[in-house]
Amino acid sequence: MGELYIGLMSGTSLDGVDAVLVDLTAGLPTLVAASTDPYSATVREALLELNRPQASLERMLELDVRLGELYAQSVERLLQSAGIAPSQVMAIGSHGQTIRHLPSDGTIHTTLQIGDPNILAQRTGITTVADFRRRDMAAGGQGAPLVPAFHHAFFHRQGENRVVVNIGGISNITILPGDSTRPVTGFDTGPGNLLLDGWAERHLREPMDEDGAWAASGEVRPALLERMLGDPFFQQPPPKSTGRDRFNLTWLDNICDGQDLEPADVAATLCALTATCITRAIRQHAPATERIIVCGGGAHNRTLMTRLAELAHPAIVEPSTAHRMAPDWVEAVAFAWLAQRTLQGKPGNLPSVTGAGHEVVLGAIYPG
Repeated sequence: MGELYIGLMSGTSLDGVDAVLVDLTAGLPTLVAASTDPYSATVREALLELNRPQASLERMLELDVRLGELYAQSVERLLQSAGIAPSQVMAIGSHGQTIRHLPSDGTIHTTLQIGDPNILAQRTGITTVADFRRRDMAAGGQGAPLVPAFHHAFFHRQGENRVVVNIGGISNITILPGDSTRPVTGFDTGPGNLLLDGWAERHLREPMDEDGAWAASGEVRPALLERMLGDPFFQQPPPKSTGRDRFNLTWLDNICDGQDLEPADVAATLCALTATCITRAIRQHAPATERIIVCGGGAHNRTLMTRLAELAHPAIVEPSTAHRMAPDWVEAVAFAWLAQRTLQGKPGNLPSVTGAGHEVVLGAIYPG
């Protein structure tokens, strides 16, 4: 076994932590093992509470420690299942759980991910790289999205114009021109799964709308969709990024206020919102796109994938599985790859994506 790295990703969907063990000997990853550890209902509710403006500092500190312990347990289980000793792993790349992302609104320009990397390094004995986003922000960037650098390394193909779409809690796109002399660009397009999941949790008492079946039973309400798309974020030029601070159920309730709406119709309209904001961004910024590669949890939503294909025609829309990587693992693999770049002293951001003034080495290193 060559250069082994672990990547940990817990996104804005707040559903748990994805852990991957990858071999990066050749520079590009070979997946060795992967797992998902769901958050308990208690942890998820506590994280949702932290995303509210008046969340307590004590609660944040408590969850910082708790997630550090949970991440360490995920790593230990992953290594045990793979039969790999901690001493064989070069480093862990841990994204952490975002509880604030303030890229450009107001006077504060920062982001915060919790899941104490000190605990992760101490419990596992493995060098840990974390806090990837803030160095890019210090260089004038949005701190997000960061995965496009990996998308370019793994999914780019000379001669074909591609877009990689990651549909997690928030959706983002990476534009990969077929002409390698042209810059890679990308940005957050708006909500991905987080509003769909939150609405399903409220009305179905389920963490998600499985396969988009509930949304498929409703009808898209055009006037409601236009109200949603009237949010200034959608007209904002890139670089741009967003999160649960902006798009949440309070935002949705304000949009729906005073209207007599069937919950299933709202679900259908939210599905249309995700697909529409993605495809409008592609048509505006990458009209020559020939192939759209979808990763993230949204790739499993059949209703969403069908609508994407309809709106993106004639471009091909396909999950990342068609390119040798399951949709669920792409982001976690990306942070293993970014950890390697950090240890090698190589930059991990793309200024053409984040808006940073220059390339920087990302993250802080916590020795094992």
